[in-house]
Amino acid sequence: MLFRQNTTVLSEQEIIEGCKQGKTKHQAALYERYSAKMFAVCLRYLGDYHTAEDILQDGFIKILSNIDKYRGEGSFEGWIRRIFINMAIESQRRNANTYSIDEPEKPDLHVYEETTIDRIAADDLLRFVQELSPGYRAVFNLYAIEGYTHKEIAEMLNITEGTSKSQLARARGLLQQKLAEHYPQSVENYGHTF
Repeated sequence: MLFRQNTTVLSEQEIIEGCKQGKTKHQAALYERYSAKMFAVCLRYLGDYHTAEDILQDGFIKILSNIDKYRGEGSFEGWIRRIFINMAIESQRRNANTYSIDEPEKPDLHVYEETTIDRIAADDLLRFVQELSPGYRAVFNLYAIEGYTHKEIAEMLNITEGTSKSQLARARGLLQQKLAEHYPQSVENYGHTF
């Protein structure tokens, strides 16, 4: 005879309240609901699978330890995401001076047409972003993916707005170089405006 597990899906509010009470069922539901998304966030910022796993675990411990601080203002997922972003950035800070504007590579700033992006595989684009230096990757992710302004990025990373803008431009240039190397047909067919 097969036994069915409890398939009751908990609402976000039920998960939050259960976690505040220390209920393991609710903690497991929290992890199950958000771990894949938050692992992707960690990996996008850190670029290293094992470090991202460590931050994922530490992040959930921090969330569970501080869940009482969530006031219900804004989205719960957004609150969680900010914790993971901050932890990933802090991990980079501890490991190196990652926000230096001196980089070994100077990108050729040719610009390509937007339709080029349609021709690349999502996995390739993610790999290209992960290959960026940590400083470029952090600024690119915060600006292009998370939607932070240069002022907010400067405050988060303890850099100037000018440095944020410069690193974004350099990150884009390096990504464009990688696109040109891996998708020369797309670049040739669509010209030089991105």
